[in-house]
Amino acid sequence: MASGRRTGGGGDELPGDGAPSGPGGAARAARLLQVGCFTSSFDRFSVAPLLVLIAADLDVPTSAAAQVATAYFLTYGLMQAVWAAVSDRLGRVRTLRLAFAVAGATGLASAAAPSLGLLLVARALAGAAFAAAVPGALVYTGDTVPPHARQSALADLMTGAALGMALSTAGAAAIGQYLHWRWAFGVAALIALGLAWRLRVLPEPPRAVPTRFDRAVREVLRDRWAVLVLALAFAEGMVLVGFVTYFPLTLQEGGLSTTAAGSAVTAFGISTMLFARLVKSLSRRTSAARLSGIGAVCAVLAYGAAAADPALPGVLAACLLLGAARAFLHSTLQAWVTDVVPGQRATAVSLFSTLMFTGSAAATAVGAPYVDGGRFVAVYVLALALTVPLGVTATVGRARYARR
Repeated sequence: MASGRRTGGGGDELPGDGAPSGPGGAARAARLLQVGCFTSSFDRFSVAPLLVLIAADLDVPTSAAAQVATAYFLTYGLMQAVWAAVSDRLGRVRTLRLAFAVAGATGLASAAAPSLGLLLVARALAGAAFAAAVPGALVYTGDTVPPHARQSALADLMTGAALGMALSTAGAAAIGQYLHWRWAFGVAALIALGLAWRLRVLPEPPRAVPTRFDRAVREVLRDRWAVLVLALAFAEGMVLVGFVTYFPLTLQEGGLSTTAAGSAVTAFGISTMLFARLVKSLSRRTSAARLSGIGAVCAVLAYGAAAADPALPGVLAACLLLGAARAFLHSTLQAWVTDVVPGQRATAVSLFSTLMFTGSAAATAVGAPYVDGGRFVAVYVLALALTVPLGVTATVGRARYARR
């Protein structure tokens, strides 16, 4: 997440010069980063199937409980840039270890929170801490993996995140229904504490004197392609993360148990994981623009299905299609943002994540007023309306970027 530029004698960026030594070291780094992405994703998506249980236990409306997700997404997004500045001083691995330690502590605090207000604070702090995980893994990968192999490596990270999604919705739902919703937050907290210790084995990539963050931001925002990717990140956060929060709640309001609803939405994570492997293979012979287009079509079909049938068949189809959309579209945007301003890659990635999760928070906030009235069709129609311009702009923009 550091935003300083590492250069050779001629001033050109040296991608991959900080790679862990030997194939064993590279494989170990990849596994640990995957676990980090898994844990962050598990914690982030575990709240969705728990909203009804939290509302009942704390005696608040479901729309009020949904603020827990909004607070998490908001701080998760806003803290990306802060962690980038911190890692300029501490180093990438040290920053990840610090972040996971804080995430573990605040996760345990979430599990113990006696009221909605304290739960909101604890989840906001947990989101702020877990914000370091995925961008940290992206930047570490960007610095240690050459460009021609980068999308494949990012697909591996997405597999870890997708597994976290899959297990969180089903696992958290089962834990919440058969034990207590508090235990679901404790699981991610304990894994985070383990990572804070285990990540000590990763080597720190070389760092130069960091660029002042405000200068790095200005350099990124002067690049028109970077601005486009950042705008797409905000829209993607709404479409592929934020509105997904309401899938379990839709099924629960339709009569399914917490566990059944969470298990059904597991299809989103499983689909993402499976299609990520396909993207890894296709990325070697298929243009990035075409991958974006495939993802966009899947997203349009997904919200069309959810709006047409906000019951189990429609939501299940939407989860499967959105998993494919995330694998194709999100991985393409991730690889794109690591390339647009290579000299300020970490800053670009942190801004990308900030806007994506700010978009997620915006989506959950926009959808919350419809929840208590059960007007889920309106939520998914809105998501569909946002998906079309996102898909067209991402596909056309990526094709033009390739021809620049």
